[in-house]
Amino acid sequence: MDSIRVIPLGGVGEIGKNMMILEKDKRLLIIDAGVKFPEGDLLGIDLVIPDISYLLENQERIDGMVLTHGHEDHIGALPFILDQLNIPIYGNRLTLGLVKAKLSENFSAADDIKLQEVSPGEKTSIGNFTVELIRVNHSIAETCALAIFTDLGPIVYASDFKFDQTPVDGIVADFHRLGEIGDMGVLALFSDSTNAEVEGYTFSEKVVGEKIEEVFISSRGRIIVATFASNIHRMQHVFDAAQKYNRKVAITGRSMINNCQIAHELGYLNIPEGILVELRDISKLENDQIAILTTGSQGEPMAALTRMARNDHRQISVHPGDTVLVSASPIPGNERVVGDTINRLYRLGAKVVYQSISGVHVSGHASREELKLMCNLVKPKYFIPVHGEYRHLYHHARLVEELGIKKENIFLLEPGSILELKADKGEIVGNVDMDRVLVDGLGVGDVGNVVLRDRRMLSQDGIIVVVIILDEEKGHIIGGPEIITRGFVYIKESEELINEAKAMLENVLKECQEKDITKWSSIKNRIRKALHNFVYQKIKRNPIILPVIMEV
Repeated sequence: MDSIRVIPLGGVGEIGKNMMILEKDKRLLIIDAGVKFPEGDLLGIDLVIPDISYLLENQERIDGMVLTHGHEDHIGALPFILDQLNIPIYGNRLTLGLVKAKLSENFSAADDIKLQEVSPGEKTSIGNFTVELIRVNHSIAETCALAIFTDLGPIVYASDFKFDQTPVDGIVADFHRLGEIGDMGVLALFSDSTNAEVEGYTFSEKVVGEKIEEVFISSRGRIIVATFASNIHRMQHVFDAAQKYNRKVAITGRSMINNCQIAHELGYLNIPEGILVELRDISKLENDQIAILTTGSQGEPMAALTRMARNDHRQISVHPGDTVLVSASPIPGNERVVGDTINRLYRLGAKVVYQSISGVHVSGHASREELKLMCNLVKPKYFIPVHGEYRHLYHHARLVEELGIKKENIFLLEPGSILELKADKGEIVGNVDMDRVLVDGLGVGDVGNVVLRDRRMLSQDGIIVVVIILDEEKGHIIGGPEIITRGFVYIKESEELINEAKAMLENVLKECQEKDITKWSSIKNRIRKALHNFVYQKIKRNPIILPVIMEV
């Protein structure tokens, strides 16, 4: 084929759910498989994952999947996807270590999946594709951009990156290799848009280390540090500061414990000898000898810090004199729950240090000057902004226009768009049918728009259950109506309203008997319509109305 096709299944027009398909010579390469955390309207939903219907229909054409790094929005959907697709997975050492742990927890057939390690700077063949991993900086170690080599020129995929001149691990991005690939005549650049509205450069992770050290210097009580469980560099700051200021470190939160162990075993996290203690042993130490590393920086309901703030953590109670350091910024949509957690911690008497008052967090994503640098190094013919909401993609597109990329060569995609790139032109040629897939508990995809609508109605106006008893032989009504409500009104305080509703329904049922209406569906419809009109007329509410008919 004299063209390359690109199909995003997520990660464009949204934060999270990153997944991209490249199609060359009728073969498919998948990049990443992430989750998206639910927004406020997705009541009760745990995760949102990509719709892989297109991949299932074309699974015989898939050569494999390559991963850029180990964040949840890039690897979190793997247990759900590999349950339906058995394909080889390629990535660097740390990323695959996190994947192995994730699959062993959530996926019964983990041993059957081929995981192929690829080091940064190394090329590998994935079926018909040749892919090179290029080191960049981000808020997790060993994040890589990808170069996918094609007859039309390399494609550079840099979904999450920044250029940190003083990284914690001392390894800067591979500017030289990005420039070399740029000199080859890059066909297309896919570039991180998260901070496309932010002027200047993103601060170095080293700045956070200095802020954390300031907290360790000034605090006389216990220090509780909450951050992303995948931010190995941030963990390293805590261990380094604890060693320097004579504190022991205890860890709480399952994902934090697991990731610390994996990173330490693989050599990405240096834990000084004797500094790590069990959580149960901190009671033996003085308060100024204790640092606790925890999950919960996003206000997740069951995370350790959130449970501390609610005073229901089994082993840790927050009390006056504690310093709680929230070293993360809220993911869009999480601002309210994070704020609620911080408020609760203040009420318990803790001193809380967080981003908006202290700068104790820096982004892992490139700001506008770094985005310009990436584009100028790579010098692409076509440009596709990714990893951002639509406004981020828009501003990134306008930014590279200023650098000389032709407007007709810039494409703002939506999930499911089919972008076809040729030597002389690029165009969106269609869409694949897809929808968001919602994960609720162990159910995957079984909650749709109808269920979400009912949940919204339940949360807004509650439910009324009307119970009717029919004579099995004659079909006559011999009992009821009984009214049960939840989330609608408190019955003991609304007896008059309930009694009026019962009297009205008795007339409806009497009318059904007089007209010899015995069909259940007809009786239910009459009850539902009459009660809806009655309730709305009385108190302007629209509860779910559920008639229940029993035969005896």
